[in-house]
Amino acid sequence: MTSTINASPTIGTSHWYLAPPGARSGIGAPADTAAPVALVAPKRFHPLRGYSTSVELVTRQGDLLLRDAARAAGRPGGGVLHYRVAGGPGPVVVVFDPAHIKTIMTADESIAPSATRQSPLAPIVGSESVLTSVGDRHRQQRALLLPRFHGKAVARYQDSIDRATDAGLAAWPVGKPVALAEVAQRITLDVIMSAIFGLPDPHDTTAAERDMRTAILRFLRLSTTPIATVSQLANARRTEPIGLLKLVMTAVDRTVYRVLAQRRTDGDADTRDDIMSLLLTARDTDGKPLSDTEIRDELIILLLAGHETTANAVAWTFERLTRAPGVYRLARRAARHDDEDYLEALINESMRSRPVVPIVARELKAPFDLGDTRVGPDVVALISILLLHHRDDLYPQPFAFEPTRFLGVRINPYELMPFGGGIRRCLGAPLAMAELRTVVGAILRRVELRTTSAPPEKPLHRNVTMIPGRGGIVVADSIT
Repeated sequence: MTSTINASPTIGTSHWYLAPPGARSGIGAPADTAAPVALVAPKRFHPLRGYSTSVELVTRQGDLLLRDAARAAGRPGGGVLHYRVAGGPGPVVVVFDPAHIKTIMTADESIAPSATRQSPLAPIVGSESVLTSVGDRHRQQRALLLPRFHGKAVARYQDSIDRATDAGLAAWPVGKPVALAEVAQRITLDVIMSAIFGLPDPHDTTAAERDMRTAILRFLRLSTTPIATVSQLANARRTEPIGLLKLVMTAVDRTVYRVLAQRRTDGDADTRDDIMSLLLTARDTDGKPLSDTEIRDELIILLLAGHETTANAVAWTFERLTRAPGVYRLARRAARHDDEDYLEALINESMRSRPVVPIVARELKAPFDLGDTRVGPDVVALISILLLHHRDDLYPQPFAFEPTRFLGVRINPYELMPFGGGIRRCLGAPLAMAELRTVVGAILRRVELRTTSAPPEKPLHRNVTMIPGRGGIVVADSIT
């Protein structure tokens, strides 16, 4: 990295998401054309610097990291950012160079295991889920679940995706502002519930299953409120929830255990081919069935991760499109002509510019040489997908929304990482992509959205996700 932020007058803004389309990030490329964005730092109370950094990582993550990465560009060790987070795991480094990311992602799990046990999701999904487990247990869980999210299994879910999409569009009001995340959330939650419970129709559910669906949606709505941010900080590094989060999760768990008890009573798990039946009939390495707690943890992560990230990817796609009228017209034309290449490029560009999961983490148990910097041991490496996706050398004009950058391009898995990478790559990625193709394509073909000159929506950080601050507000002028 040879660029500096002093080569020419800077473009000043207080937030990265407000940067003009032609701006550079200042990360990873020479300063020879346009000025990089100069992100204005908020005032900090220095005696509480560690706590200030903790709050910024939760509330202004993109501003903090893009600002510091641009300032460090061209300096020795500038490809790695160093922080100490109060109340956190100790020393933290932020990595955003594709070569460094590959080094960490492909390292043996014994020296670079996932840091998900320290994730904000840990007190929500529990210690027994495929997200929070490591080592042999994680490999066994992944081997058990992976076939349900690939190949023929995803093809079997297509009818459910189509039905849920039709139902979601039918309930969409014309001429009124709508938070697209909520529309997409109902669609994707119905799809993942169909996959988990093997329902022939997304709405053919029992009372217990409907109660669980309602409880999860209520939890997601609460998680976007300011008090949820305070609760997230209070629960940092805990494996069991406390305070408000405990009250909310107790209500959710009650509905999950009711569904689990109902399915055990039905006693038909051996004859069904759904994820719930798979978990009910599974055996551990000692031949023992999974406990209710183990099944609960798997169900919670599948229900939440299996729909919430996809729903917000849909919302971000149209939040971006409605602010780029020319691209929106091209996307509608591509959908009407079944141009799958352009739609795939559109989805990739949406996930590049607004990655729903902006960071993944690894615990470094041994020293790692990352360019001219040695990090570890006993350091947590935060792999910033947001910074990676906004490198000038990988994506010229990274703040522009331009799907054509992905046409005819073979994607390097360490340069575009919307689903993470390595052995921890999201196992539901194929199902998520099938949903995105269907839902985004259907909206483009059937809904005429009103474009807008409104400022971009502020990214809101919720647990490990980055979502549109207002839910991706759009207005439909017509629906067919």
